[in-house]
Amino acid sequence: MRGWLAKLLGNRGENAAVRYLRKQGYRILARNCRSHWGEIDIIARDGDWIVFVEVKTRSSHAAGHPAEAVTHRKQVQLTKLALVWLKQRRLLDHRARFDVVALTWPDGVKTPEIEHFIHAFPAADI
Repeated sequence: MRGWLAKLLGNRGENAAVRYLRKQGYRILARNCRSHWGEIDIIARDGDWIVFVEVKTRSSHAAGHPAEAVTHRKQVQLTKLALVWLKQRRLLDHRARFDVVALTWPDGVKTPEIEHFIHAFPAADI
């Protein structure tokens, strides 16, 4: 899936992930935080944790599980982005973690299958 269809599915997935996280008690702090290094999909609070959430949405598992797209390279990128975000807000003393929300949302299905990987990976290589 390419282009605008992939973007549409990704946006639907991020919106569904936000709804899911709110139902789990997370407070959404920011969405789509961009810098020259890339983008963090969702930043949230879960108790005293600041959680950086990567959302991956696929219409099927034909090309692999959505969470498999969070490669080591992507983990390093997210770690850098999170560090910058925390530094800018003087929050380096807060506990932080990286979660992945993987959605599988086939065409014609009203609601996606959602899998939430808490502490999906440690801060990487910086």
